[in-house]
Amino acid sequence: MEIQVILALAAVLLAAGAVVGVLAGLFGVGGGAISVPVLYETFGIMGVSEDIAMPMAVGTSLCIIIPTSIQSARGHFLHGAVDMNLLRTWAFPVLAGVLIGAVIAKFANPWVFQLAFVLVATTTATRLLLGGKNWRVAESLPARSVLSVYGAIVGFLSSLMGIGGGALSNLILSLHGYPIHRAIATSAGVGVLISIPGTIGYMIAGWGKPGLPPDALGFISLLGFIFLVPTSLLTARIGVRFAHSLSKRRLEMLFGGFLLLVSLRFAFELAGF
Repeated sequence: MEIQVILALAAVLLAAGAVVGVLAGLFGVGGGAISVPVLYETFGIMGVSEDIAMPMAVGTSLCIIIPTSIQSARGHFLHGAVDMNLLRTWAFPVLAGVLIGAVIAKFANPWVFQLAFVLVATTTATRLLLGGKNWRVAESLPARSVLSVYGAIVGFLSSLMGIGGGALSNLILSLHGYPIHRAIATSAGVGVLISIPGTIGYMIAGWGKPGLPPDALGFISLLGFIFLVPTSLLTARIGVRFAHSLSKRRLEMLFGGFLLLVSLRFAFELAGF
């Protein structure tokens, strides 16, 4: 690969890493909605086939989410906002969902990931932007058994989509009257639960797959990881500080706008534009 191409890819990935880090801290998400499409296009430029590029983008995104989610979760934990009891309840169900998703993702078409995100993100964005106070199924969290089912769903869909689970867990918690700041902070911890087993699952799923680029470990691109992680780690703390300086309504509006923009991006691609 020519040095000019490497430098161009490095510049794009470093810039994307900065955005991913801010989003991880601000919204409690791992930034997969940004890193997956960027990585997918980047792998295409590198000549990777579409069948390999999509699962590799998802797997590498999950790998990148590991340090950014840890950084984000630590920042929110220091603010006393992370619900550790909920994370303990979700630990095993999330793990099970992630591993099932990693297996299915090996055979899934790209439109499956995109459609899932459009449906989830549009629903969440609509509720947040409209200030949907009546969009609740309860005023408190459900029983442990129901929470376990929620955790499995969050892990499964997040594994398919290459995200840290922030959008899904925020939607679930908000529908049960959970405070937005605490939901976002706890979602950062969910990102840790999803990203580590998800990365291992995608590494195993792609191991020995024909057509992988030289830098790949299964469906994980070392090049993508190396270029995106440094700036995402540096900027995650900025997002955390910003999140705790905003009012509840402003944070809802920002999160809703972000999700809507990403939804529209995938919707246009699904429609063939």
